[in-house]
Amino acid sequence: MSETALLRVENLSKTFALRRSFSEWVTRRPGEVHRAVDRVSFELAHGEILGLAGGSGSGKTTLARMLIRLVEPDGGGVFLEGQDVRAAKGRDLRDLRRRMQMVFQDPYSSLNPRMQVGAAIIEAGRVHHQPGSEDPEAFVTHMLDLVRLPSTIARRRPRDLSGGQRQRVAIARALAVGPQVLIADEAVSALDVSIQTQLLNLFLDLRDELGLSILFVAHQLSVIAEVADRVAIMDQGVIVEVGPTAEVFRSPQADYTKTLLASHPHPLTIVESTQKEA
Repeated sequence: MSETALLRVENLSKTFALRRSFSEWVTRRPGEVHRAVDRVSFELAHGEILGLAGGSGSGKTTLARMLIRLVEPDGGGVFLEGQDVRAAKGRDLRDLRRRMQMVFQDPYSSLNPRMQVGAAIIEAGRVHHQPGSEDPEAFVTHMLDLVRLPSTIARRRPRDLSGGQRQRVAIARALAVGPQVLIADEAVSALDVSIQTQLLNLFLDLRDELGLSILFVAHQLSVIAEVADRVAIMDQGVIVEVGPTAEVFRSPQADYTKTLLASHPHPLTIVESTQKEA
């Protein structure tokens, strides 16, 4: 793996114990385990969007959450600019979590329903001592502008917003702490297609404007095709194929990749049209 990668993941693994049967409990035999992530390795370069694709239960979300230790790995390593994420504690771990922010599928559940949008954004900036947070109004206006929302949104609460607006607010709050890596976990899957397209364009703009690196987790290959420079295909806890998005979609090598492509409408066409526009 490249030593110059912004984020390196090496042999990351996670198993979950399943509920023991009555006979296992009586005989004190260990129950079965589910290997959610099995020795996964990949890297994310500066300014790159890496798509992580796979079906439900493939381990994508578990893998994404292990990167910021919302789920603790059983083994392997995560390194951000060479710093060992698994070994970090206290202030160091807090700083690493600032540098790697996660955007979840359901923004409503991740936002405080009683807190105005502006208050949520400025709180994130102040907790992490971000430049400009001493001027709340200007700071919030700038963050909302980054996600293409008007400043008037700052006085509203999450319940007053549409799903697309709430997701933009969640992204703005993540940006408020000054991250280097944005982890988008099914961030557009619950939105209408037209709103999805707007959000995907926003992620591309943020990559270009802020130099962000983005791990984009999605089960929809058409979504990956719109934004990802490279794609990693995950099945049963293992990355079975990784490479440039157009190359993987044009000439898939793994049987599971071929199966995924057969069940999704023309993702390669999307990749090629995106390349022509660029």
